[in-house]
Amino acid sequence: MTRVFLIRHGETEWNKNMKYQGQTDVPLSDAGRKQAEKLASRLSKVDFAAVYSSDLIRAYETATVLAAPHELPVTVCPGLKEINFGEWEGLTYDNISGQWSGEMQRLFSRPNEVEIPSGESFYQVQQRVVASLEELVKAHENETILVVSHGAAIRTAICAALEIPLNNLWSIRQDNTALNIFEYHAERIVIGCLNDSNHLAEKK
Repeated sequence: MTRVFLIRHGETEWNKNMKYQGQTDVPLSDAGRKQAEKLASRLSKVDFAAVYSSDLIRAYETATVLAAPHELPVTVCPGLKEINFGEWEGLTYDNISGQWSGEMQRLFSRPNEVEIPSGESFYQVQQRVVASLEELVKAHENETILVVSHGAAIRTAICAALEIPLNNLWSIRQDNTALNIFEYHAERIVIGCLNDSNHLAEKK
């Protein structure tokens, strides 16, 4: 069995201001770095064979903090990046609703059917994220690895693992620096941990 600790990146200023980030390269905020440090402390005793990250800076910065206690390098995996929100990137919910009200309604009611202007579909995201994870699992048979990605990207991977429709993806919560653990068995993927952010409640 291979275990994948699949983690969402720490908070950014765009997260705080409710802006759609997508593939725009937004760094961690001070709060996001502190979140990553708390998770790093929590995971410091786990024996990771390798650390991987999306190529977006918010994920890479998070992964670097998490890798430090293990003295491991961070390997970039572009397939793990967030959905491309196209023309919506940098806009708030209200901004988008004002120009694309129909599509914004579908984004939350039937996300797998939404057409994001100049962006990706959630199906396309799921295909590349799942393929990337499968490659990493093949390279680390019977090992434990740490992978940092993004909220929507991780939700699509969870839908695939549980064999549930992508239209259910917003029923899955993913907080900043949330921990998910995927156990890859020969016959199935078992999710042993989902959206665990208990480290953020710990007092320092």
